[in-house]
Amino acid sequence: MMKFHSIIFILLLNVTTMNAMSLESSSTNLPDGFVYLHEVDPSIILEMKYAGNDNFIGSKIDGYVMPVAILTRQAAEALKAVQKDLIAQGYSLVVYDAYRPNKAVQHFVRWSKTNDAKNKMAFYPYVDKSQIIPLGYIAEKSAHSRGSTVDLTIISVNHTLQLTSVIKQRTLTDGSIIPYHDDGTIDMGSSFDLFDEISHHDSRKNIPDLNNRRNFLKEMMIKHGFIPYAKEWWHYTLAKEPFPDRYFDFDIK
Repeated sequence: MMKFHSIIFILLLNVTTMNAMSLESSSTNLPDGFVYLHEVDPSIILEMKYAGNDNFIGSKIDGYVMPVAILTRQAAEALKAVQKDLIAQGYSLVVYDAYRPNKAVQHFVRWSKTNDAKNKMAFYPYVDKSQIIPLGYIAEKSAHSRGSTVDLTIISVNHTLQLTSVIKQRTLTDGSIIPYHDDGTIDMGSSFDLFDEISHHDSRKNIPDLNNRRNFLKEMMIKHGFIPYAKEWWHYTLAKEPFPDRYFDFDIK
């Protein structure tokens, strides 16, 4: 009987060692200073929009090989602290994008210069495509490529994220109608990557109660060292980012 228990112990030890080696291997595949967010906090929900077709271009974006979130360690640890505060209040983070390779940014830029407008009504109904870069909705050099910027929202811990969004029409305070992509997350008035004034923090086109929800998320993020982007309520950059002047281009895999 003792021999049998010894064999089981050895087998379990080998499995544990293999798992540890696997985690170590995944971490060492990244440049120094970067980590996989799921290894820092597996409770944070990932819905990586650019690793699939559910985005403003309508196709998988260059450099997004796998639907995982990569960040600098500092940004990941700060998000972990945000998540801890949110969980205590009945919410969880949902991350739509994190580190973004420069090749993905160039994919966006090339697209902005084409005639492709198949997703216009779903993501930029009132914005001329030629103005998407000048208006600041996509950038020719993105903070995401520095590794400490993240696009996110929150969801009630009692709700399930819907991987296929239901697009609804929503009338705003100025009478305009926008597409709202309902994926089960907390209603912020507009959905991720809607290029419109309604997506600006404290937009007058949004009702006050929904702006208050945005401000709740903003307060949580600022508390843990992130800076909001005025034109996109979902976009945050770590204030003390470790690579403020470096733009990376390694694939997300």
